[in-house]
Amino acid sequence: MRPFELSRPTTIEAALTSPPGAFLAGGTTLVDLMKLDVLTPQHVVDINELPLRGIDTSDGLRIGALERMSDVAAHPGVYPAVTRALLQSASQQLRNMASIGGNLLQRTRCTYFRDVAVPCNKRQPGSGCPAITGANRMHAVLGTSDACVATHASDLAVALVALDAELRLVSATGSRTVRLADFYRLPGDTPEVENDLRPGELIAEVLVPRLDWASHSTYVKVRDRQSYEFALCSAAVALDVRDSHIVDARVAVGGVATVPWRLSAVEEALRGAPATPASFETAAAAAADGARPLSANGFKVSLLKRTVVRALIELTEGSR
Repeated sequence: MRPFELSRPTTIEAALTSPPGAFLAGGTTLVDLMKLDVLTPQHVVDINELPLRGIDTSDGLRIGALERMSDVAAHPGVYPAVTRALLQSASQQLRNMASIGGNLLQRTRCTYFRDVAVPCNKRQPGSGCPAITGANRMHAVLGTSDACVATHASDLAVALVALDAELRLVSATGSRTVRLADFYRLPGDTPEVENDLRPGELIAEVLVPRLDWASHSTYVKVRDRQSYEFALCSAAVALDVRDSHIVDARVAVGGVATVPWRLSAVEEALRGAPATPASFETAAAAAADGARPLSANGFKVSLLKRTVVRALIELTEGSR
């Protein structure tokens, strides 16, 4: 790790007017990448003393950006999809340290990105993407480009995108709110630009609008092992079922795309359909529309469909 200056502001204003650098909360991503020389900030701003905490479930869900993942998962009234996504993330030790804001900003687990000895367009724009023709079993099949095929790593982001979450962002000039689904950017020709966070901005809180039937939600994660592993595919699902028919649905998936991926076509196919495995299979047929599998990850196309069906079946069977 290279030398750096550290500051510990106690007010949001002081943090936002600090010299340019990297914000440090739990450090479970930043410190990791600094050790690998992937990130080399000259100035690090420790924001743990800022008043960016709190969990409120009285009208929807509000989560302060500095809340720890384990605390949010344990809080009563948090939507089940969010709780389950958190509990299936990382290890208990990491969940005790990692912040909600940091989780949403975590960088890809692509091995090429994390190895400074090889090219990577996210690290060095224009250097190339060796994953396209290399070891790509864990990589994306949706939202990819000729410049990048890295998957987005956050489980939590998938659940929050399904529930139409927003972020409140603060800067020295004010604050703004942006939908989480719009916050993340597809790689296109600029994979180094991963989100809409502007220089000097900070995530203040996560806001999930009230959705009474989001209490009927779940998160399913398929991975190579049950503990401390990133998703091969995951699905966050919320259903409004009345008289055995689906009135409304929210579906998003992870582990298969460059950003948390909302499945609007699947949602539309579910609305008005009977809540049966046959209907789920029919709706999930559209889950992989537009997929571009690579040499070693073609299995994700069928896995994606099966994971969506599994989540739907688990959710409806659990409510009977």
